[in-house]
Amino acid sequence: MRLGLISAAAALTLAGCATPTPFSYIDGNKYHRAEMNTYSVIVLDVDGKSYLQHPVMVEPGRRVIRVQGPPGTRLGRGEDRTFTLDVKPCTHYYLKAVKTSPIDDDFVPMVDYELPITHCGQTASS
Repeated sequence: MRLGLISAAAALTLAGCATPTPFSYIDGNKYHRAEMNTYSVIVLDVDGKSYLQHPVMVEPGRRVIRVQGPPGTRLGRGEDRTFTLDVKPCTHYYLKAVKTSPIDDDFVPMVDYELPITHCGQTASS
């Protein structure tokens, strides 16, 4: 029975890999780890809608993204910033906060890296 459950789960996973509708991901984890004065962000909302899953799956198009940056001199929570991103289909966007120094409160949100999503926008028979 256990082998049957594992086989069924694997089949569902493979079937879910091919999606006919293009999508993209917005990820608050920065991609390049060793870059100085850059930090991961928290994606608070996209187009005014909050999401529980991370990375956030969105449709392609112009998106307004609100992120929370890392804390600076204040204890606790970092500042929020909003920026607009033209999201391409089938792309995983890794975001980052860029600061002038580690103790600075101010930051600029930007895309750290874009990674193509394989099998995105294809049907299972493609």
